[in-house]
Amino acid sequence: MARSIPVIDFADYVSGDQTRKNNFIAKVGDSLKDIGFFALKNHGIPIDLIKQSYDKGDEFFGLSNEAKMNYAQREIAHQRGYTAFGVEHAKDNPAPDLKEFWQTGRTHKQGENPSYPANVWPDDSVPQFKEVVDDLYNRMESLSCDLLSACSIYLGKDSDWLVEMTNDGNTIMRIIHYPPLGEDVPQGAVRSAAHEDINFITLLVTATADGLEVMDHDGTWIKVEGDERYIIVDSGDMIQNLTNGLFKSTTHRVVNPASKSVRRFSMPMFVHPRNSIDLTPRPEFIAMTSGTADYQSISAGDYLHQRLVEIGLAED
Repeated sequence: MARSIPVIDFADYVSGDQTRKNNFIAKVGDSLKDIGFFALKNHGIPIDLIKQSYDKGDEFFGLSNEAKMNYAQREIAHQRGYTAFGVEHAKDNPAPDLKEFWQTGRTHKQGENPSYPANVWPDDSVPQFKEVVDDLYNRMESLSCDLLSACSIYLGKDSDWLVEMTNDGNTIMRIIHYPPLGEDVPQGAVRSAAHEDINFITLLVTATADGLEVMDHDGTWIKVEGDERYIIVDSGDMIQNLTNGLFKSTTHRVVNPASKSVRRFSMPMFVHPRNSIDLTPRPEFIAMTSGTADYQSISAGDYLHQRLVEIGLAED
């Protein structure tokens, strides 16, 4: 019988009961050590807000290609605004992913000059886009800080250890549109080819259709069924690097549907440390794993740029 990813109850973390909180922390850490994925229930993000954000994305992607390309930000490696269909591909897979997407980050406050890019927003052709999407971003980022606190405690650190690393980090939320496949799909192209995430952790609100699959230890694929009650959480390459593989960055993909007429939307948040963070495996995690440093010494900024080149969003 095929297994499923663990389901963990966020209500335990915020219950005020230390035993329940400790149980939550243990389940989060154990899941990221084992399969690198879990489903979070009772997460507190309003379902209506998620649906409104999908609706705003649908409105934007329904604009003409000419109108959408006004928001393409090639000069910042597509880290904000619109990225067109067929631009991004998975690392080591030259076939383009069958998707287009919008990316937004933390909104700059008055007088700030942070290291991450400023947001761009659609004009009045998509009313309330900024207000709705910014609201979801802020709530998702707050939730990510709680999850990183739990991870920090599991790793034997102060609760703000990983959270502090994300201050001024280039955390991004994507609204992804997978259009109907049509009849002219390029050879080898899928909605999202097998890959690992680059960042610390990813939070994925429920997609509008199934398709996500996670690779198990034996190479088989675990199907992650869509359920609007859950947020899917996974650990990425950067936290794997930092912990010398104690937390796993697991291969996953979005497969093409059986029907070529089916559309799909999804919204992942990629939580990043700031560019200056040193991701060299820490000695304590080397001792807890293989006894040798199995991952590279590299800064978060250099690691991100390297990956953006590999997936076709930036030039070397």
